[in-house]
Amino acid sequence: MGDTATARAASGGLTATEHRLANGLRVVLSEDHLTPVAAVCLWYDVGSRHEVKGRTGLAHLFEHLMFQGSAQVKGNGHFELVQGAGGSLNGTTSFERTNYFETMPAHQLELALWLEADRMGTLLTALDDESMENQRDVVKNERRQRYDNVPYGTAFEKLTALAYPEGHPYHHTPIGSMADLDAATLEDAREFFRTYYAPNNAVLSVVGDIDPEQTLAWIEKYFGSIPGHEGKRPPRDGSLPDTIGSELREVVREEVPARALMAAYRLPEDGTRAADAADVALTVLGGGESSRLYNRLVRRDRSAVAAGFGLLRLAGAPSLGWLDVKASGDVEIPAIEAAVDEELARFAAEGPTAEEMERAQAQLEREWLDRLGTVAGRADELCRYAVLFGDPQLALSAVGRVLDVTAEEVRQAAAERLRPDNRAVLVYEPLTAEEADPADQTDTATGEEAAASE
Repeated sequence: MGDTATARAASGGLTATEHRLANGLRVVLSEDHLTPVAAVCLWYDVGSRHEVKGRTGLAHLFEHLMFQGSAQVKGNGHFELVQGAGGSLNGTTSFERTNYFETMPAHQLELALWLEADRMGTLLTALDDESMENQRDVVKNERRQRYDNVPYGTAFEKLTALAYPEGHPYHHTPIGSMADLDAATLEDAREFFRTYYAPNNAVLSVVGDIDPEQTLAWIEKYFGSIPGHEGKRPPRDGSLPDTIGSELREVVREEVPARALMAAYRLPEDGTRAADAADVALTVLGGGESSRLYNRLVRRDRSAVAAGFGLLRLAGAPSLGWLDVKASGDVEIPAIEAAVDEELARFAAEGPTAEEMERAQAQLEREWLDRLGTVAGRADELCRYAVLFGDPQLALSAVGRVLDVTAEEVRQAAAERLRPDNRAVLVYEPLTAEEADPADQTDTATGEEAAASE
């Protein structure tokens, strides 16, 4: 093992040490003996931004395939072994990474490490047409349940496609299209694994009630013999101008319970001071029931039943400021939009008050503490900063950078970015009763109601 371990004091007394195996696997350890549990988190530097046209959804599909067995763990065995040992587990896919994680009783840590190493090193031996078809159907059903057949389910996909132009690596979402999921072949999946699921394209973090020396010995034992792979293709350039330049708008008529106004504003990339300033701005404007937009739209005007504004942080492309307002009763969207624009313009001119700054920064600090306060959350944050920014230690000091942002920087972020010419807008209009159920329409020729089919 090539050791480049460091241990630096960090916020709250948290520390982390870094190591690297000869095959390129980066390892981050953080001791925490408060409770007898340990979290294992493995981030692969691959997400939907690495996909090519015609093969969208492959990163997410492969996340599911990783739970379909490996050389020594058949079928659903990964779930069965972890849960049988008293642990929990899952995996997720985003634009920028795919991660897998387990939280175990401390004495079962070796099991989690062995399981992750077995599928990293041997998944191809178990990947066949049957598992491919099984998980293809699972992912397609997930798309139906989360996107296609739920109110407002299309919003994320539609706004992303508006905010990022055709051909941009973030133009499509990780779920992928039905057509591309159908088109993916077994050889596509095998090539995807060979390219991206290599130790030198991953970061492994272990946090909790651990013995670092023993943990490193297990990691070397189980991961050390897995060969690296040098064929990875870097993601396409995700950079864009600071602003969109003109408002992009789409009206969606669907069977939804209420009108909705949603918008995505182009904001600075994650990892920058400007992104931290934007985060504070959105927290003041729409972060919870004490925010300006909630007070204006829900409490004062009563034109909305919900109003939120949050930051989707992205490192490889402009981040998105995500506005979501659900209308109250028969209130029309233009009235809501006018009130939103009025509040944003006032904020851009005046900036936040001292009280708003204190409240927003305290809210963001609490969210950071919540993430780092659990072993699983800290393991995930250490991986995130290692993969996206090259330094896991940044996770332990991230809140300091948010607290260092000034009110003028927050005002400036709003003035430069939270403008009508820098947003993609989605307006949801509910279907009329006749549109929702055409069988109930009145026959205009006879005046008789058509019989509704059962």
